[in-house]
Amino acid sequence: VEGSGAAPLLDALRDTLDSFVDIGLGYLSLDRPSGTLSGGEAQRTKMIRHLGSSLTDVTYVFDEPSIGLHPHDIERMNALLLRLRDKGNTVLVVEHKPETIAIADHVVDLGPGAGGAGGEICFSGDLDGLRASGTITGRHLDDRARLKESIRTPSGTFEVRGASTNNLDSVDVDIPLGVLCVITGVAGSGKSSLVHGSVSPHDDVVTVDQGAIKGSRRSNPATYTGLLEPIRKAFAKANGVKPALFSANSEGACPTCNGAGMIYTDLGVMATVATVCGDCEGKRFGAEVLGYTFGGRNIAEVLDMAVTDARDFFSVGDAKVAAAAKLLERLDDVGLGYIRLGQPLTTLSGGERQRLKLAVSMADAGGIYVLDEPTTGLHLADVEQLLALLDRLVDSGKSVIVIEHHQAVMAHADWIIDIGPGAGHDGGRVVFEGTPAELVASAATLTGEHLARYVAP
Repeated sequence: VEGSGAAPLLDALRDTLDSFVDIGLGYLSLDRPSGTLSGGEAQRTKMIRHLGSSLTDVTYVFDEPSIGLHPHDIERMNALLLRLRDKGNTVLVVEHKPETIAIADHVVDLGPGAGGAGGEICFSGDLDGLRASGTITGRHLDDRARLKESIRTPSGTFEVRGASTNNLDSVDVDIPLGVLCVITGVAGSGKSSLVHGSVSPHDDVVTVDQGAIKGSRRSNPATYTGLLEPIRKAFAKANGVKPALFSANSEGACPTCNGAGMIYTDLGVMATVATVCGDCEGKRFGAEVLGYTFGGRNIAEVLDMAVTDARDFFSVGDAKVAAAAKLLERLDDVGLGYIRLGQPLTTLSGGERQRLKLAVSMADAGGIYVLDEPTTGLHLADVEQLLALLDRLVDSGKSVIVIEHHQAVMAHADWIIDIGPGAGHDGGRVVFEGTPAELVASAATLTGEHLARYVAP
């Protein structure tokens, strides 16, 4: 393009394209449909659009922009957040990653727990104050992982030959079985292409990703996991009635709102208005059904319980239901102890959906489990609980393959496969295979460099 009039346009285009590269999206093609972008990619693309804006004194809110990012990419994203701030804007970031918390001018820590145990401001101040505050976040902010003293011996290998999905360059790799294997690399290097293209399609493989859970706004954790079935039967047996009465999608539904708990009014060209049903007050069940109790609670009260409370409720005494307690134990194991049994699935985050699917999949007969970034949305303190769960899966005879950027998960692995060295056309190759200790010792890749900084000396 020539001509003096095009110079400002070319400068703006160069700045925009440079921003794509700086934030770790240099591997995207410009004609890629926006619907195929991951949540993290879409969020960073929006960030780039605002970076090019001449507006100042604007408040930007980013919800976990580090999702899907390698530690190397987080450094570049932090630089862009600071650029937004330095242009005279206010930048609010909802985040768990200590690398991003560390660049904050002011930190607000919510807690002390999750769900009903949270909702309070535990700390407000600078980073040094957070470290000294004694809150859960403050205590875990400087956590460093230790490399395992001993690693498991593989029971076999899963051979991948000539993998060429997307940017993969005819990859040949042997994935060890019977151990915890982490597939890592910078964002866009080809990790998901390798695993989902060459491992997930095989029989005996259970894949747990962050894709949307099929279901309507009537669906909830109790219906999705099958937990409602033993609960309905227990209520029916205790009251001498049919189990169908204890389903808001069946005979027990409130006749006014048909079990939705809300009345939806279609206003034509305007957005649909939702109001709480005046008859059932949002409880979704008819008055007759709410009169039946089990263990001193009606069905609406049970569905309003958090997973941890429900687990205790169904584990002892007259309300003991072994099948329900077992399912609730799995939900708690994956870090979902705070969600309510009747909470609409549409309100769950991508990380929560994945962990919900993991809790269900733990009962499947597959021998190989594939998890795609299971630490998404997890607080620093909850990562330890996830690692314990992964250990239990491996110790029970399963093979666990995890696509992950979190250094604590890498350090806990028995085997690491690093894809890279860069993203897009600059990636698609295996740049390291071995134990975490070997990766730290060599520090030959970007992953090795960041892991070496993270592990305790």
